[in-house]
This record gives sequence, structure tokens and C-alpha cells, in this order.
Amino acid sequence: MHRQQRIVILCTAALMFLFSAASTQAQEPPPPTSTPAPTAPTTPPSKPGKEKYRHINDFLIRGTVYTDKALSFPGVQLRIRKTGEKKFRWESYTNSRGEFAIRVPQGSDYEMVVRAKGFAEQTRTIDANSGANEESMVFRMQLTAGGKG
Repeated sequence: MHRQQRIVILCTAALMFLFSAASTQAQEPPPPTSTPAPTAPTTPPSKPGKEKYRHINDFLIRGTVYTDKALSFPGVQLRIRKTGEKKFRWESYTNSRGEFAIRVPQGSDYEMVVRAKGFAEQTRTIDANSGANEESMVFRMQLTAGGKG
């Protein structure tokens, strides 16, 4: 019986020794290493002629769409294109409160078309050349002749 106790005590002592050695190593700072002199940061190679697009110069078009009864209108389709173009470049929908926000590049005139089933389509022009960086809009949709409210 005494032999088993000695083995348990020796094993416990060995484990405590290993644990204390590992914890002191973890607390010691790493030895100093020789660091090379700092060099100028290098930029990763990029594709020629292709610049990364940044939103810093974007024009924000935001607003709210209401029904003919002045209630917020969720799910209304919003499409935007540059003035004079046929193809729409941006498309979005109003959120649950009838609100929207769309970013477009500054420096152009845009045409925004707002439409919802049963309501007359509305078109507005937006001047993104003025130097301002956003425009707020409010749309009040009107029922079409065959529409139901």
C-alpha cells in the first residue's frame, strides 16, 4: 500500500514541476530578435487601368414613397438611369416604412422611375452635378384609372 502512495506522490510532484515550468515559460518575454529597418509599405500589384471604386464621392438619393392616402408604401420599385440612356443601371425597392436610399456616382444627371402595381408611374430628374452630395425626395403615388385603393 505504501508503494502505491509513493507512486501517486511522485507522479503528482512531477506533474506540478512540469506545470510550473510551463507557466514560467509563458510569462517570460520572448528573447529580442533583430528586426530589419522599416521599409516603405509596398502596395499590392493591381490590374492596369482598373481602379478600385470608392464610395467617398457618391451622390445619395433618398426619400419616402406614400400611397394616395398618405400611408407609407412598402415594396415600390425604384429604377435609376443616366439621363439620355435607355438601360436602367440601378434598381431597388422601398423598405417596410416606404423609405429608400440609393448611391450613384456624382457628376451626371439621372432619371428616377417609381412604379407600383395599380398606381401611375412617376419620373423625376436628379441633378448630381450641383456639388451637393445628396437629395431627398418624397413621392405620393396616384391610383390609375383601373387601380384599387
